[in-house]
Amino acid sequence: MTFVEKPVFAPLLSAALFALWLALARSTSAGQIVLGLGLALAVPLLTSALRLTNVRARRPLVVARFILRVGYDVLRSNLQVARDVIAWRWRRPQSKFVIVPLDLRDPVGLAALSMVTTVVPGTVWSELALDRSALLLHVWNLGDEGAFVAHFKARYEEPLREIFE
Repeated sequence: MTFVEKPVFAPLLSAALFALWLALARSTSAGQIVLGLGLALAVPLLTSALRLTNVRARRPLVVARFILRVGYDVLRSNLQVARDVIAWRWRRPQSKFVIVPLDLRDPVGLAALSMVTTVVPGTVWSELALDRSALLLHVWNLGDEGAFVAHFKARYEEPLREIFE
């Protein structure tokens, strides 16, 4: 990743913020339009230092397959967690913290991994080692820890390495 001069103005971001503002306000009054335009122009200027440049997602088919996989896992995990909550009196889930060693080092890939673990019910991103070599996850119902780590790495980390590294 290289840091180069970043464009301050982001027209797509501004347009999206403006549209989102109007949708959330559920009004197209003059006041809402002025507020929306103000935010749409100010937010990209204020956050320009946070935007990365030269980020390339390689292998678009892997990206599409990964998005479908995460969507499937979200649905499946929702059902599993709901089943565990209903059966709480008879069978308690085996919640546990798990350390997952990481091979992924790209900051954008790690950000994507953190979003995936946050979106998929049953896992919570708890901590990343300072050297980015390990991840601490809280798992709602953990069976075999070794099998979970291998599954997590194969299902999420490896595709992100293909995409970003």
